[in-house]
Amino acid sequence: MATGIGSVPFQDIEGTCREISRWAPAMPFWPQFVQRSHLEDMIIQYSEGLPLIKVNAEERSLSISRLDVREAELVTFYERFLAQDVDAFAVSREVAPGLYAFLEMMKEDKGDGGLYIKGQTVGPVTFTAGVKDPKGKPILYDPELSEAMTKGLAIKALWQVRKLAGSGRRPVIFLDEPYLSGFGSAFSPVQRHEVVAMLGMIINYLREHCEALIGIHCCGNTDWSMVLETAPDIVNFDAVEYMDHFLLYKDSVVRFIEAGGAIAWGIVPTANFTGQESVDSLFSRLKEGLMRLRQWGLDMDQVAQRSLLTPACGMGTMTGDAANSAMTLLSRLSERCGDWDM
Repeated sequence: MATGIGSVPFQDIEGTCREISRWAPAMPFWPQFVQRSHLEDMIIQYSEGLPLIKVNAEERSLSISRLDVREAELVTFYERFLAQDVDAFAVSREVAPGLYAFLEMMKEDKGDGGLYIKGQTVGPVTFTAGVKDPKGKPILYDPELSEAMTKGLAIKALWQVRKLAGSGRRPVIFLDEPYLSGFGSAFSPVQRHEVVAMLGMIINYLREHCEALIGIHCCGNTDWSMVLETAPDIVNFDAVEYMDHFLLYKDSVVRFIEAGGAIAWGIVPTANFTGQESVDSLFSRLKEGLMRLRQWGLDMDQVAQRSLLTPACGMGTMTGDAANSAMTLLSRLSERCGDWDM
């Protein structure tokens, strides 16, 4: 089945929600209108209710506010977190109008629909790497703040999952981690065990408190064995640019699938979309990856049941026409795969 990453270039909130339901009926997703407002930027959109956060509108960024109130704000935060005051960590309509319009549309949907509904949140590594302390250093390297923000994102994700569950479908939530594209470089000195611990903290929290399926999305190259070690239900990668890199991790991928994991193939280009792509060309590229899994001895029926199709990354930087074309291609490719006799 097909679904999306989140960000879109459009301005028409209700109209976009209707189009998404048409493009991805089995697993529709709520849209993030990143060209509409700085409040819908990835890290800003999920910052409400987190301690010490200051929004810098002109720079479209976040930073830590006054250090003299650090202890008091952290105490208040943990009181709410430990009391499981989920509503204190809500995502408001102001920062996510697409979420509210999407849920309202889903309530009115009288059709058969599908079994799933997808949401997304910024991942903890990307979030803490993007928030600077008063000295300009990312709070990713401040263990106390990093842990608090990760727990805050976990309970915010739980709030979102409960809202999505109101649709009657099973929620799927992706942790978006573009920062992991730089993992292992001199510009990203975070350690493997730290990444695994942070992602694991959110995954385990959600599994303890809800029945959502949890995915991890990274649109660049990374250490995929590290990502798979966190044991998400779904891993989403850019199959246009990085399929060969992903498939270097044979043992990890095989273990992941055999343990029940699913792969979301980011098969439609976004940043490098040309308009010359076709269902046949995308299908051929997808088939290359699936045949590699067959060569590894995996059962193709099982792999097909545990595969999703997505754009390579979010569509927020595309033109509206290109995004429309990309999602139409994705929808048609999904239909083509449904007719494929493997």
